Formats: sequence, structure tokens, C-alpha cells
Amino acid sequence: MSQTSLKIVIIGAGMGGLACAIACRHVGLSVLVLERTPTIQPIGAGIQIPPNACRVWFHYGLLDKLSEYSVQSQGTLFRRWKNGELLCKRSIDRETNLGCGMPLLVIHRADYQRILVDEAKLLGAEIRLGANVIDVDFAGTNVTLADGEVIKGDVIIGADGLWSTLRDKLLGYPSPPQETGNLAYRATFERSVLESLNDPTINDLLNQSQVTCWLGPSSHAVFYPVRRGKVFNLVLATPDDLPMNVRNQKGNVLEMRELFRGWDETITKIISAVSTVLKWKLCHHHKLTSWTKNNFALLGDACHPSLPYQAQGGAMAIEDGAVLGTLFGMYQSQLPNSCPSIPEILHLYESIRKERTATNVQGGVANQRMFHMPDGPDQEERDQILKAADWKEKDVDEKFIWIDVRYQKKLLGWDAVEEARKGWERLVGERSDGN
Repeated sequence: MSQTSLKIVIIGAGMGGLACAIACRHVGLSVLVLERTPTIQPIGAGIQIPPNACRVWFHYGLLDKLSEYSVQSQGTLFRRWKNGELLCKRSIDRETNLGCGMPLLVIHRADYQRILVDEAKLLGAEIRLGANVIDVDFAGTNVTLADGEVIKGDVIIGADGLWSTLRDKLLGYPSPPQETGNLAYRATFERSVLESLNDPTINDLLNQSQVTCWLGPSSHAVFYPVRRGKVFNLVLATPDDLPMNVRNQKGNVLEMRELFRGWDETITKIISAVSTVLKWKLCHHHKLTSWTKNNFALLGDACHPSLPYQAQGGAMAIEDGAVLGTLFGMYQSQLPNSCPSIPEILHLYESIRKERTATNVQGGVANQRMFHMPDGPDQEERDQILKAADWKEKDVDEKFIWIDVRYQKKLLGWDAVEEARKGWERLVGERSDGN
């Protein structure tokens, strides 16, 4: 293999696959992204880019571009479902200890994906649409498309998302995501639609760059601006009533409004402005025994899908991509000299990422319980704990990770590129010691 010949084949053009493509192109690797859909159509609406993901994009020079099309949030407000009572305000920006020097951005998923696609292409990655991968040869490191074409690479990355077929092929048996008992209604509004409601409280929300979250029994609502405050994103999490294995479908607006009858008037008025809505089953997956096989590895939701209650699912996939790109950049920079093999590097990638992503999955589950407490003594205790949060780092764990500064700093302050470099140095050192 020549020094310039390492070819990375990435299956899936979601956030994680595109992040991997960008990271790999930054270190001069050949990149081919295979996307089965004939056009790249963003799924969902708004998405948060937390400080740990912003740090990746700062490394790759994309943070300013993303900031142009997003809103820099000042943090999150928690309110009580019934009357809008303020329970807690968590500030995150470059100056706060939770921001760890990076902002929290909120952006429309279509803008996010477009920026990543454009950047990957600008850097020289090839993106092939309508390329449906139906098989992977783990021994030969190649993939077969539905039309019979066989494509060979030096590394194959499976980034085909929550309902991954490549996960099944790696494991050797079907392993669908697990239902969590929740679904999400998702909708967006033009600013003018909300202004037409002529509600002073809503107008006040429209002029604030923050995420507002109402916590209620078995449900919660999230509302924040995207597209520089011209569009607003609404997510309503409720008990799942979709049939098994139905991933999403058009929602019934009247049914949705009825689910939130009796909630704070501010959120019910916002909901009243919804004309069409989609509902999405929320799933996650148990911790996999392995993410890799020979020169193949899974990435993002294909190996660690999580509930959205930490706003970290996309960020975890982006970190995966940055770690892979950094490791393979180190690998290529040492060729043709002796260095770890590709399977060793992929095992290193898994070891760097596995516990962190498992912690994120469990964090989403923990937040689900906190967000959805039924009214009663536990909820009253939760509300008092949230109101008393002082945002100081303590030597003991807080009862809720959402206000645990130690936990949040580990989550939001993680540097994917630096951790990958440290991992490489450890691996090379261990091999040298073994010799």
C-alpha cells in the first residue's frame, strides 16, 4: 500500500458519516461516501450542536460557517408543565464552566446537513447517491451494491443509522433498535405564524436565544429558535402509540393538542399554531459486544443510538467521525514505517468511544425519568432540587445528571481529536513496549 492510497468507504451520508468524511479528507485520505437515497433529504427539524460537537467543528474550521446559519443559545430553561413555573436555568456559552470554551448552537437539520455535504465535497470527498449497499465482505473489505457493482476500500465504515442493516451483518443476526415507550411529535413554525398569535409571553420567547423545556407527567415539550431566529422548532415527547416497527408517520394535530390539554397556556398556544406534524418512534439499543470486524467498523446510531434527552445523539456520531479521521491520519503519516494494523486502529477507536457513548445512552434514559415524573412527592423533590441548583462542581454526584457539573463538564468538554491522538500514542507505546 502506498502512502497516499488509503481509501475510506463510508456507508451513509448522515451527520456521522459526513463528519467522518470531513475528518478523513483533512488528513489527506481518499473518501467515498455511499448513500442509498437518490437525494439527501434531512429528517427531522431542529437539532442542537452542543459544545463538544462545536469543538470538533472548530478543529476543522467549520464552526463559523455553522454559526452563520444557527442561533447561539444561552442555555436551557426548565418550566413546570401546568403553569410554566421556572424550575431551573442552565447557562451554556463560551464563558460558563459548562460551555468549556465553546458555544451551544441550535440549527435546522437541513442547514446542518447541507453545510456538511458542501464541505465534504469541497475537501474532495466523493458522495454517490442512489448507492444501496446490500452486502459487505468483511474478509475482502468490499461492499456490493444493489445493481451488482462491487466497491473495494481499505476501510469500510458503516454509518447507516438507527435501523442499520450493517449492524445485523456485523453481528450475524437481526438486532433491531429497542422501543423506549416514547415518541416525538416534531414541527417547525415561521416566526410570523407565532407573532400572529399576539401573545406577549410567546413574543418574549421569540426574542430569546434559549431552549425552553416544559416537564410534565410522561411527556415534555421543547421549543427553540433556528435559522437565526426566523424559524422555531417544537418537539413534543409523549407515550408511544405507534404500531411496533412503524418508524414514523404523519401525526393527527387534534390528537396531539388533546395530549397537552391543561398544560401551561404558553405551550398550548404554540401547539395550537401547528398545522401539520410528524411523529417519530424513539428508540435506542443495548450496548454491542463489538463495533468492528477486520477492516470494518460501525459509527454513530448504527452502534450506539440514544434517546434525545441529552441532545447528544448527533454529537456522539460527530465525535466518532473525528476520532476515526484522526487515527487514520496518524496511521497514514507513518507509512511505510511499521505501525498498528487497521484492525488494531479500529479496536482502538472502539475502546476510545465505547464507554463514553454507553454513558450517553444511559444519560438519556436517566433524563427521560427525570423529565417525565408524574406529579407527586418525587416530582416535588425534583423541582426543589432543580430550583436549588448552584452550578458548582461538587465531590459527590448530584441526584440528577442534568445539574451535575462534574458530569456535564466531562460530557461537554470532551475533545475528540485530542483524545484520539492520546489513544494513538498509547497504542504505539504499548506496541513498542511489547517489542
